[in-house]
Amino acid sequence: MHGQPPNILFILIDDLGAVDLASFGSTFYATPNLDRLAERGLVFTDAYASCPVCSPTRGSLLTGRYPARIGLTDWIDFGGRIQPARGKLVDVPYIRELPRTEVTSASLLRGRGYSTWHVGKWHLGFEETYPEQHGFNVNIGGGYLGAPGPGGYFSPFDIPNLPPGSPGQYLPEVLTDEAINLIRNRGDNPFFLNMCFYLVHTPIEAPADRVAKWEARVRELGLDRRTALVEGEFFPMEHKRHLRVTRRILQSDPVYAAMVESMDENVGRLLDTLEEEGIADDTLVVFTSDNGGLSTSESSPTCNNPYAEGKGWMYEGGTRVPMIAAWPGRIPAGSRTAEPVCSIDLFPTWLAQAGIPVPDRLLIDGEDLSPVLFEGAALERDALFWHYPHYGNQGGTPGSSIRSGDWKLIEFYEDHRLELYNLAEDIGEVHNLAEEEPEHTRALHQRLKEWRGSVAARIPTPNPNWQE
Repeated sequence: MHGQPPNILFILIDDLGAVDLASFGSTFYATPNLDRLAERGLVFTDAYASCPVCSPTRGSLLTGRYPARIGLTDWIDFGGRIQPARGKLVDVPYIRELPRTEVTSASLLRGRGYSTWHVGKWHLGFEETYPEQHGFNVNIGGGYLGAPGPGGYFSPFDIPNLPPGSPGQYLPEVLTDEAINLIRNRGDNPFFLNMCFYLVHTPIEAPADRVAKWEARVRELGLDRRTALVEGEFFPMEHKRHLRVTRRILQSDPVYAAMVESMDENVGRLLDTLEEEGIADDTLVVFTSDNGGLSTSESSPTCNNPYAEGKGWMYEGGTRVPMIAAWPGRIPAGSRTAEPVCSIDLFPTWLAQAGIPVPDRLLIDGEDLSPVLFEGAALERDALFWHYPHYGNQGGTPGSSIRSGDWKLIEFYEDHRLELYNLAEDIGEVHNLAEEEPEHTRALHQRLKEWRGSVAARIPTPNPNWQE
């Protein structure tokens, strides 16, 4: 660290796919502000969420620990309407909060004099584990909800820690207004702003004029005349067994496009505020998503091609996410890295920039990304791991995986099937090389099993009531 510790602006989008930005390959969505951020900073082409669904990733971001180590391995269904899901297997039990015993980046930064603000989605427990209990001075809009609530994205809002709003207000704009107000009234201390948009999670909603614009764009491009959705197999779990997985194979949903545009505009407002306040050069900005894009259920609003599947799946479309980091004068502008990085890495990275050593008592899994950010260097780590012992609400089945170099191995628990892919040659995970490459398969499978043991990962059990 050089000089004073930086402000940290962390922008987390919900369900944004790895190719939902123009700078990451989309030829449909409009994201000029995020493209500008990419031009000014570092683009991570191989960034991952620590889980293919939201709550576990959010816990990992704040603690630097794998979801399996925390014990929070699935999204938190507070009503218990769906979980535990049952198919051929029965989902494993898991905790439905981020325990107060977990040490967060916010609590450590606050202890070093940072102003710590949470704005937006939390989804890590009820009031006893809200942001205020995890080191944040301020909590605006953060509560138990995983989506905007019964009122959706338009006022009146029914969201904890957020006023109902004035008629006609759109949630992303309100949250951004609140964040801008915090920045403008920041005082003398450095700040950590945990800016967690509810966008682009369902319900898929956007202002009518913006949707009309994108409907016209779809017609102009002729996308309305092309096949966008393909019906597939039946869902593998009991509560959705009568329904089929529906895959989007084309980015063409005008409402989702309007949501992406709104997201981009509001990120742009935050970046402009840093410039207007004269603190852009003193602020590390990191942008990413909590899991892959929603492409196989709940209207399947986006497409993650060339990556396979999406949110809730163990394939790349479920865990690979866009990620950009920018800090003028520190991170080289217009740079790119293919270094595999993960949500767990941001905890030690924040601490390093603030000059805070990771406490000896903490067992964390993440790596400080400083060598990647500032030197374009590689990390010493040689593998990343995932464990999702649940039936994703989007059609995926329980499994775990490892990526080491270009090689990725997935084990699916229903039949303990192994799938091996060389991502450098097969980014779409089409050609399973498990039988052709038995040595790679055995070695990676052994490492995966050893890792599961080290984090006390739970494995789902057979469902005695399952009938084919």
